[in-house]
Amino acid sequence: MHTIWKGAISFGLVHVPVRMYAATEDKDISMRYIHKVCSTPLNYVRTCPTCEKEVGWEEISRGYEYEPGRFVLFEKEELDALAEAASREIKILDFVDLAEIDPVYFQKTYYLGPGDTGANAYSLLLESIKQTGKIGIASVTLRSKSSLAAIRVIDRCIAMETIFYPDEIRAVSQVPSLPDAASVSDKELTMAKLLIEQLSSPFEPEKYKDTYRQAMMTAIERKIAGEEVRAAPLPERANVIDLMAALQASLDAAKPADAPAAVAKAGRGKKKAAGETPESPESPAPRGKSRKRTGS
Repeated sequence: MHTIWKGAISFGLVHVPVRMYAATEDKDISMRYIHKVCSTPLNYVRTCPTCEKEVGWEEISRGYEYEPGRFVLFEKEELDALAEAASREIKILDFVDLAEIDPVYFQKTYYLGPGDTGANAYSLLLESIKQTGKIGIASVTLRSKSSLAAIRVIDRCIAMETIFYPDEIRAVSQVPSLPDAASVSDKELTMAKLLIEQLSSPFEPEKYKDTYRQAMMTAIERKIAGEEVRAAPLPERANVIDLMAALQASLDAAKPADAPAAVAKAGRGKKKAAGETPESPESPAPRGKSRKRTGS
């Protein structure tokens, strides 16, 4: 892996030298804009509308627009100096439980490997986080941007997840047309919960495939081979207006082999709630009848 950052994690007075590596990679298929007339890739040119000429990088500075049309300018050296002081340390501020952080805060994952020195300190931090079940909340500056970060353990590696600051998360109240209160029928809710149960399974990320990227690669290979590319027609979907009918159809489609028993059990549960007293599985067997015993 390519090292993208070198620095250290600090918590208290403990200093842990680390190297940072990207934990994820972008698998998007990159395409360029092509001039249809001559099949030449198009270039993006930086031009100044006032001077009416192309501008080279050596003539470019950075500016912040504090009023319409008015800027304060910064040279690259000034921005680098501002970022340099904070760019070599991942400072852990607190330790918290992972469950306390809503996933909306997470941005990007990085792996942190041991630095050239301090392998013992790295192992100490890794084991401490792993055995306490806590994660560290840290401040870090990457690419001239300050971020919060979550320091946690993935297998035998310390990982860092950059997270948004609270003021970077838009309030849910900004979403238009949200219902004031839930208004659903008990029957629909029962069926929807049963459908969720039938579709529930352990998280196995390897079973999920990027079907769009697979289709694109197939189309690219066919184009290279000179074949005509035709998209397969999408299956027609029935316009189900009745929510109960849609739920029932979904249940039928996702029904496992023991679904009838589960539905019957749910029905018995309703009767019990209505006032019937079920026989406890731990209650003694009726007189005159022997209880079956199962052997291994």
